[in-house]
Amino acid sequence: MEILKTVNLTKTYIDGREKKIALDNININVERGDFIGIFGPSGSGKSTLLNLLGGLDRPTAGEVYIEGQRTDILSQSDLALYRRRRVGIVYQFYNLISNLNVEQNIKLPLLMDGRDVDLDFYKKIMELISMEDREKSFPEELSGGEQQRVAIARALVNKPSIVLLDEPTGNLDRKNRDKVLELLKFSNQAFKQTMLIVSHDEDLVNATNRVFHMEDGKIIRDVVLK
Repeated sequence: MEILKTVNLTKTYIDGREKKIALDNININVERGDFIGIFGPSGSGKSTLLNLLGGLDRPTAGEVYIEGQRTDILSQSDLALYRRRRVGIVYQFYNLISNLNVEQNIKLPLLMDGRDVDLDFYKKIMELISMEDREKSFPEELSGGEQQRVAIARALVNKPSIVLLDEPTGNLDRKNRDKVLELLKFSNQAFKQTMLIVSHDEDLVNATNRVFHMEDGKIIRDVVLK
């Protein structure tokens, strides 16, 4: 079942007097439960694509559909609500709330909606990211890698339909990278979540079941791995 579609998705901007093309007529169709790696050199448009899919930026032209709803034309307030309920996003910069502890940061999307926390799933997340003993710690007390793991947990805790991750293992050692990958695979398989992961880590990308290779704002190859 299709969960995500783009139609001629394009993003341009002006650099001095020159028009730059960040994304060039991207057309993708993504099925529910796909586990997709987005791979390519710096400046190829990977993060721009995620930002447009997640509604963090508006396209210059083209359309984005998530679960059949066109999202690029939603108002800012409707888009924020939709993103909080249906899309999990992990930024390169973790955006944790400094005056909330680890537990509060992770549960925040659910608490903002007045929804119950699936405690079994929450405990499973904490176990997989090895943060059980840091629940009451605040962001300033955490290492960069720990903050990154908390940000990933926050993106998954409300079981969104789509999860967008920008370099989710960039600051992690191999052991913790493997734990994060285990968590992503568990959540993907248990809840049929669709995941799109931007990464320069070839091992991480190769653990996905489909890869978009990007260059110069275009998807030059769309490869199904398994």
